[in-house]
Amino acid sequence: MSIKGKLKDFKHRLTDRHMYTIVSLVLIGVLLWGVYQNRRATDYKNQLNSQYNRMFFDLTDNVNNVESLLAKSLMSASSVKTSETLQEAWAQSNMAQMNIIQLPISQQYLDGTSKFLTQVGDLAFVLNEQTNKGQGISDEQYDNIKMMYDYSKQVNDNVKAMQEELFSGRIKWNTIEKKGKAFIGNNEENAPGGTFADINKSFEDFPTLIYDGPFSDHITEVDPVGLKNKEVTQEEAQEIALQFFGKDRVEKIEFFGHIQEDTVQSYTFDVTFKEEQNYIGTIDITKQGGHPLWALSSRPVYQALIGMDQAKQIGKDFLTQMGFEEMADTYYTVNGNVATINYAAKQGEYILYPDLIKLQVALDNGDIMGIESKGYLFAHKERDIPEASISIEEARSKISNRVAVSSEGYAVIPTPFKTEVFTYEFKGKLDEQDCLIYIGITTGEEEEILLIINSEQGTLTMEELY
Repeated sequence: MSIKGKLKDFKHRLTDRHMYTIVSLVLIGVLLWGVYQNRRATDYKNQLNSQYNRMFFDLTDNVNNVESLLAKSLMSASSVKTSETLQEAWAQSNMAQMNIIQLPISQQYLDGTSKFLTQVGDLAFVLNEQTNKGQGISDEQYDNIKMMYDYSKQVNDNVKAMQEELFSGRIKWNTIEKKGKAFIGNNEENAPGGTFADINKSFEDFPTLIYDGPFSDHITEVDPVGLKNKEVTQEEAQEIALQFFGKDRVEKIEFFGHIQEDTVQSYTFDVTFKEEQNYIGTIDITKQGGHPLWALSSRPVYQALIGMDQAKQIGKDFLTQMGFEEMADTYYTVNGNVATINYAAKQGEYILYPDLIKLQVALDNGDIMGIESKGYLFAHKERDIPEASISIEEARSKISNRVAVSSEGYAVIPTPFKTEVFTYEFKGKLDEQDCLIYIGITTGEEEEILLIINSEQGTLTMEELY
């Protein structure tokens, strides 16, 4: 072969190799681009799914709040208070609608729900105009509120059913997006039970109309008044920590450091238990006064062997031992066989709800598992009880005749303005909903309404719902 032919052959082979290399690089690039795009699509889908979940869970809270606020508006005997409560319900309705329209659901399946939420706002506006002019609320308007309350319960139940379907994985947002109308309108037996079609059915006949114990989260951005004057040393604080958990239970206690909760400085200790060396405890003891501010034990409790009455008495005796005297148990919850019991201080006949302690009691053997005493330490003091301007009988007469009153008492409750009100406390019921109504002893005004929630986990109130 001539030199010229060899050069042409070499050039040809070089070209083939380059082409092979180029093709290979292109294929690798396409593959990597595909992987990247697939990953981006997956990330986007997950992000969108998370957004839908957040919107739906916000919607669940909004609908629950609407139901609670409508119930409170029915329990109120004050036209002004009813109007104010409905204004809050209107705000929650608006937020619910904002969340609904962002979900991947055809609006034809939401028109009834939207109509209901809109009319909550319409009625709130009308009643606000009336009360601003000094006019009362008519029986017919109360009937309308009652009708909306009944419908709100249906909506709430259906929304909760759909929430369970989402938690279980039987409903997925990408399935709703893909199948759309076929999914939402599905009436087959194996269709998910909590779809928006079920929620919307609640409103087929809807006519056209024209809340961890009470006061547990009151404002504490003030100087604590329940601390004793004496400042304790680290060694003294350690002895108090041992007393809290029980010296006979503690294998080792170590100083962890200093901590400041709002304006309260504390010593923090870590505890290892003798017979439970895999489990630890943590406790904060205030520098001023040596009070247990916060504590928690990690021991699991596998069974409940003692009843709530016994647990409440164990807790009360323990608080007395720790220097918290004259405490009354109010409400409680049970989780993991541990009872969290709210205790409020008492002064004479008055329950002092701002002076609150949350105590955890193990239901297997009565061990004290934890405490949170911030409310008590910030608020507890001797009150000057004012002279009542109305009797308890007169206060009872101010309660709506729609509420059946079952008991009465005296209470101090906090306000959103860092003040307190001395009140008569009435426990009552509207239909199947238990409630607490507070009438001021000096003003004769309806100061607050709380809804009581009774469940297998305990008894608590819904004070602040949003």
